[in-house]
Amino acid sequence: MEKTLVIIKPGAIQRGLIGEVIHRFERKGLQLCGIKMMQLTDEILAEHYAHLVQRPYFKRIKDSMMITPVIICCWKGLEAVHIVHEMAGKTNGREAAFGTIRGDFSMSVQENIIHTSDSIETAKVELARFFTEDEIFQFDHTDLTYLYANDEI
Repeated sequence: MEKTLVIIKPGAIQRGLIGEVIHRFERKGLQLCGIKMMQLTDEILAEHYAHLVQRPYFKRIKDSMMITPVIICCWKGLEAVHIVHEMAGKTNGREAAFGTIRGDFSMSVQENIIHTSDSIETAKVELARFFTEDEIFQFDHTDLTYLYANDEI
Protein backbone atom coordinates (compact mmCIF):
# COMPACT_ATOMS: atom_id res chain seq x y z
CA MET A 1 0.00 0.00 0.00
CA GLU A 2 1.23 3.47 -0.88
CA LYS A 3 1.34 6.48 1.42
CA THR A 4 0.96 10.04 0.24
CA LEU A 5 0.96 13.58 1.61
CA VAL A 6 -1.89 16.06 1.66
CA ILE A 7 -1.58 19.61 2.97
CA ILE A 8 -4.87 21.33 3.69
CA LYS A 9 -4.03 24.94 2.90
CA PRO A 10 -4.87 28.10 4.88
CA GLY A 11 -7.69 29.10 2.52
CA ALA A 12 -9.48 25.81 3.19
CA ILE A 13 -8.95 26.25 6.92
CA GLN A 14 -10.35 29.80 6.82
CA ARG A 15 -13.38 28.55 4.86
CA GLY A 16 -14.12 25.66 7.23
CA LEU A 17 -13.37 22.90 4.69
CA ILE A 18 -11.05 20.69 6.79
CA GLY A 19 -13.76 18.15 7.56
CA GLU A 20 -15.04 18.14 3.97
CA VAL A 21 -11.58 17.39 2.57
CA ILE A 22 -10.89 14.63 5.11
CA HIS A 23 -14.39 13.23 4.59
CA ARG A 24 -13.83 12.81 0.84
CA PHE A 25 -10.65 10.81 1.31
CA GLU A 26 -12.26 8.67 4.01
CA ARG A 27 -15.34 8.00 1.87
CA LYS A 28 -13.08 6.92 -0.98
CA GLY A 29 -11.60 4.28 1.34
CA LEU A 30 -8.19 5.75 2.07
CA GLN A 31 -6.73 5.28 5.54
CA LEU A 32 -5.57 8.30 7.54
CA CYS A 33 -2.20 7.29 9.03
CA GLY A 34 -0.96 10.65 10.29
CA ILE A 35 -2.37 14.12 10.86
CA LYS A 36 -1.12 17.28 12.53
CA MET A 37 -1.46 21.03 12.45
CA MET A 38 1.64 23.14 11.96
CA GLN A 39 2.69 26.65 11.07
CA LEU A 40 4.87 26.61 7.96
CA THR A 41 8.09 28.64 8.01
CA ASP A 42 10.15 30.38 5.33
CA GLU A 43 12.68 27.57 5.55
CA ILE A 44 10.29 24.66 5.09
CA LEU A 45 8.42 26.45 2.28
CA ALA A 46 11.69 27.20 0.45
CA GLU A 47 12.54 23.49 0.70
CA HIS A 48 9.05 22.25 -0.19
CA TYR A 49 8.69 24.60 -3.17
CA ALA A 50 12.41 24.61 -4.13
CA HIS A 51 11.43 24.12 -7.77
CA LEU A 52 9.49 27.42 -7.63
CA VAL A 53 11.79 29.63 -5.53
CA GLN A 54 13.09 31.54 -8.56
CA ARG A 55 9.63 32.09 -10.03
CA PRO A 56 8.13 35.59 -9.70
CA TYR A 57 5.07 34.19 -7.91
CA PHE A 58 6.98 32.33 -5.18
CA LYS A 59 6.44 35.16 -2.65
CA ARG A 60 2.68 34.92 -3.28
CA ILE A 61 2.79 31.17 -2.62
CA LYS A 62 4.85 31.62 0.55
CA ASP A 63 2.67 34.42 1.89
CA SER A 64 -0.49 32.43 1.22
CA MET A 65 0.83 29.28 2.90
CA MET A 66 1.75 31.19 6.07
CA ILE A 67 -1.58 32.99 6.71
CA THR A 68 -2.70 30.28 9.17
CA PRO A 69 -1.34 26.94 10.26
CA VAL A 70 -1.97 24.09 7.82
CA ILE A 71 -3.18 20.53 8.32
CA ILE A 72 -0.65 17.92 7.24
CA CYS A 73 -2.04 14.43 6.48
CA CYS A 74 -0.63 11.05 5.50
CA TRP A 75 -3.09 8.88 3.57
CA LYS A 76 -2.60 5.21 2.73
CA GLY A 77 -4.18 2.93 0.14
CA LEU A 78 -3.68 0.98 -3.05
CA GLU A 79 -2.32 3.51 -5.59
CA ALA A 80 -2.93 6.25 -3.00
CA VAL A 81 -0.61 8.80 -4.66
CA HIS A 82 -2.49 8.67 -7.96
CA ILE A 83 -5.95 8.49 -6.35
CA VAL A 84 -5.38 11.48 -4.04
CA HIS A 85 -3.81 13.56 -6.82
CA GLU A 86 -6.76 12.83 -9.13
CA MET A 87 -9.30 13.58 -6.37
CA ALA A 88 -7.65 16.99 -5.90
CA GLY A 89 -8.15 17.98 -9.55
CA LYS A 90 -6.17 20.39 -11.70
CA THR A 91 -4.07 22.98 -9.85
CA ASN A 92 -6.16 25.85 -11.19
CA GLY A 93 -9.52 25.55 -9.48
CA ARG A 94 -11.29 27.25 -12.41
CA GLU A 95 -10.06 24.45 -14.69
CA ALA A 96 -10.56 21.55 -12.27
CA ALA A 97 -13.39 19.14 -13.05
CA PHE A 98 -16.55 19.27 -10.99
CA GLY A 99 -16.49 16.45 -8.47
CA THR A 100 -12.83 17.02 -7.63
CA ILE A 101 -11.91 18.88 -4.46
CA ARG A 102 -10.56 21.89 -6.35
CA GLY A 103 -13.35 21.74 -8.93
CA ASP A 104 -15.97 21.92 -6.20
CA PHE A 105 -14.31 24.38 -3.79
CA SER A 106 -11.73 26.52 -5.62
CA MET A 107 -11.74 29.47 -8.00
CA SER A 108 -7.98 30.07 -7.88
CA VAL A 109 -4.63 28.69 -8.98
CA GLN A 110 -3.10 29.63 -5.60
CA GLU A 111 -6.01 29.36 -3.18
CA ASN A 112 -6.75 25.83 -4.38
CA ILE A 113 -7.58 24.07 -1.10
CA ILE A 114 -4.88 21.37 -0.93
CA HIS A 115 -1.42 20.29 -1.94
CA THR A 116 -0.95 16.64 -2.93
CA SER A 117 2.14 14.63 -3.83
CA ASP A 118 2.38 14.05 -7.58
CA SER A 119 4.47 10.86 -7.62
CA ILE A 120 5.51 7.98 -5.37
CA GLU A 121 9.04 9.42 -5.15
CA THR A 122 7.77 12.89 -4.28
CA ALA A 123 5.40 11.44 -1.66
CA LYS A 124 8.29 9.72 0.12
CA VAL A 125 10.34 12.93 0.20
CA GLU A 126 7.40 15.09 1.27
CA LEU A 127 6.24 12.70 3.99
CA ALA A 128 9.77 12.65 5.42
CA ARG A 129 9.83 16.46 5.32
CA PHE A 130 6.68 16.86 7.40
CA PHE A 131 6.49 13.72 9.56
CA THR A 132 8.87 11.81 11.78
CA GLU A 133 8.63 8.03 11.63
CA ASP A 134 6.73 7.88 14.93
CA GLU A 135 4.06 10.29 13.63
CA ILE A 136 2.88 7.92 10.88
CA PHE A 137 0.92 5.02 12.32
CA GLN A 138 0.52 1.44 11.14
CA PHE A 139 -2.71 -0.26 12.20
CA ASP A 140 -5.25 -2.63 10.72
CA HIS A 141 -7.85 -1.06 8.47
CA THR A 142 -10.84 -3.28 9.23
CA ASP A 143 -12.72 -2.33 6.03
CA LEU A 144 -10.09 -3.69 3.61
CA THR A 145 -12.22 -6.68 2.65
CA TYR A 146 -14.98 -4.27 1.62
CA LEU A 147 -12.66 -1.87 -0.22
CA TYR A 148 -10.56 -4.25 -2.32
CA ALA A 149 -10.92 -7.63 -3.97
CA ASN A 150 -9.00 -10.36 -2.15
CA ASP A 151 -6.38 -10.52 -4.92
CA GLU A 152 -5.72 -6.74 -4.78
CA ILE A 153 -4.29 -6.64 -1.27
